[in-house]
This record gives sequence, structure tokens and C-alpha cells, in this order.
Amino acid sequence: MSCILVGMADAPIRLLVVDDHPVVRDGVRAAMAGREAIEVVGEAASGRDAVEMAVRVVPDVVLIDLHMPGGGGIEAIRQLRRVCETARCLVLTMDEDDESLFGAMRAGACGYLLKGARGDDIERGVRAAAAGEMVFANQLHERVRLLFQQAAPTPGASVFPTLTERELTMLTLLGQGLDNTTIGRQLGLAPKTVRNQVSLLLTKIGVTDRAAAVAAARDAGLGGKA
Repeated sequence: MSCILVGMADAPIRLLVVDDHPVVRDGVRAAMAGREAIEVVGEAASGRDAVEMAVRVVPDVVLIDLHMPGGGGIEAIRQLRRVCETARCLVLTMDEDDESLFGAMRAGACGYLLKGARGDDIERGVRAAAAGEMVFANQLHERVRLLFQQAAPTPGASVFPTLTERELTMLTLLGQGLDNTTIGRQLGLAPKTVRNQVSLLLTKIGVTDRAAAVAAARDAGLGGKA
């Protein structure tokens, strides 16, 4: 079973909150109450419940903790990316270690916030995630840059060892100079999904914009002239 997206112009951002502590879920719901164009459409207390609820409520953004009973957050992020690829997974956790951070990003998270963040910070993170952007707690920015820089140190065909086969294919198409619509047609993905995945791809290969990604792809022998 997978999500069925029903689009509506100017619809509010649909937010699913996933944490095993009710006080955290209540706090996020209270913090988002009254925020323009953000609607909390569901809550879940485990990774397994999050996946099941996401299929029902079709969120735009899933705000998720990493350590919960009944399936942890990292595995839940992987499953959410499979069953509801339009949803963006934004981590909200106490864990600042590199293993948790990098594991979440490898699983498909689009950002990483730390508990203790103010309501305004969470709001900005949710809006950024919904817009297809990457978002990180301020104190993690340099570590994220270094993590992804270290992830792709060698030239040639193995220059991008952290990328999945699908991501390598997408990078190849970027190297050919194709736009998101054309890439979507070739991969069978919606333009919004392509935009989201390109955003993650840029971060994973350590570049800041599409032009730099095209250059990196061509330097690695991927793409070339379309």
C-alpha cells in the first residue's frame, strides 16, 4: 500500500508528528497551533505506527524522533520513503552524534533538528522541508558539511560511494543537462518528487547548487552532453 496524493492549490502543509513521548507530541501540536498554513493531521508513538498513519493521512512533512519502541525512526524513514514518497521526513531528536545524524540522512531524512528547538525554529524547518529544502540545527551545519565531504573523496566511477543506484541515475541525468520534468518522465516520478530528491542529492555530494552538481557529474564521467 502507498500514499495517494490529492493535490489542492494553497493547501496547508500537512504535518505528522512522531514521538513516543506524549508531552513532546502535545508540545509540537501546541507550538504549531495558529501557525499559518500548517495543519497537524496526525500523531504516532512508534515508527511502525508512523508508517501506517502516513498511508492514511498523506502528510507533506513527517516530524520524527529517532529512538522509539515498535520500530525506530531511521527504519521508519526508510519505509516512509517507500510507501509515501511525497512525504518529507524531518528529524527532531536529542541525539547529536554523527552516527545518528548520518544514519538519518542516509535513510532519506531531509533535515535534522534538535529537541529544545523553539516553536519558530520548528516552523521554519517544517516550511523548508515542505518546500524541498534541506534543514539542520545551527550547531550541526559544519558537521554536516564535513560528513558529506568525507562521503565522496575519490575520483572516477566510485567518486560517489554513498549514492544509491537511483541517485546515480539521477545524477547522470543532471549531468546531461535535463530539467526536472524530463528527469521525472524518464524515472517515472512526479516533478515535486524529483525536486525533493535533487535537493537531497546536492547535499549528499557536497555541492550547493544544480550547476555544481552538473559539473561534478561530468567530472566523474557521468552524463556529458545530452
